Amino acid sequence: MIDYDHLMSYPIPEVRQSYGPRETAFYALSIGVGHDPMDEADLAFVGAGPLTPFPTLPLVLGHPGFWLARPDTGVDAVRLVHGEQWISLHHQLPPEGTVIGRTRVTGLVDKGEGRGALLYSEKELVDAETGLHYATTGSTIFLRGDGGFGGPEGPVKPAHKLPESAPDMVHETATRPEQALWYRWNGDENPLHLAPAVAAKAGFERPILHGLCTLGIAAHGLVSRLCDGDPARFRGLQARFTATVTPGERLRTEIWRDGSFRTVAVERGVVVIGNGLARVA
Repeated sequence: MIDYDHLMSYPIPEVRQSYGPRETAFYALSIGVGHDPMDEADLAFVGAGPLTPFPTLPLVLGHPGFWLARPDTGVDAVRLVHGEQWISLHHQLPPEGTVIGRTRVTGLVDKGEGRGALLYSEKELVDAETGLHYATTGSTIFLRGDGGFGGPEGPVKPAHKLPESAPDMVHETATRPEQALWYRWNGDENPLHLAPAVAAKAGFERPILHGLCTLGIAAHGLVSRLCDGDPARFRGLQARFTATVTPGERLRTEIWRDGSFRTVAVERGVVVIGNGLARVA
């Protein structure tokens, strides 16, 4: 059972992380950048020449790990799913350095018995030497097995509404069957994405792709299409995870000129990322 006051003030460990060209390039490869080795704009993100960090790299740096699996959180960690994610970029990351990630719980909403709960958190990523603030990221975790603990019923963050017109741009790419096994080395070792037995216990036929990997794939489409391949124009995004992705599925990100976007699992015709909004310069 969740203790509201305890979880709201939970001491999530500060993370100091050094990274270099290997980690920077690997992150880009793990979200599918480089599928087309003839795309020269993409080659900069994977180290074929001067290395440029992909803009969503801050999502995985300074990551506190699967802290919600700790018994003292009171959370049913097997049944939780990533509900929403946002990132705001303040300064360009260098391709190597040392950063500190400071994560805290910012909100907890009780949807009621049998309806689960929402946990909001934020992470600030700063340079370990200078304190330069590179990015702020935030997430909503849907705690499917933890409603009815007597917590507040709101406020619930509103979702961005997509335009009713047809999208202006489309970016389509295939995921790889082993993509979750690659992506986990960015620091997310939730067994839901790795262990068939754990996935089955959570109600899935097989391990599913990390939500942040799916979001990285969508961001690749946004940089390629909305920013004309220029990562400096990408300033952030927000989105809602609306369905799971099985590694190996083909994904299509549909984009509007105002920055709105959604991602569809092509074979199933299911929206897997909805209510998306990117900010570009």
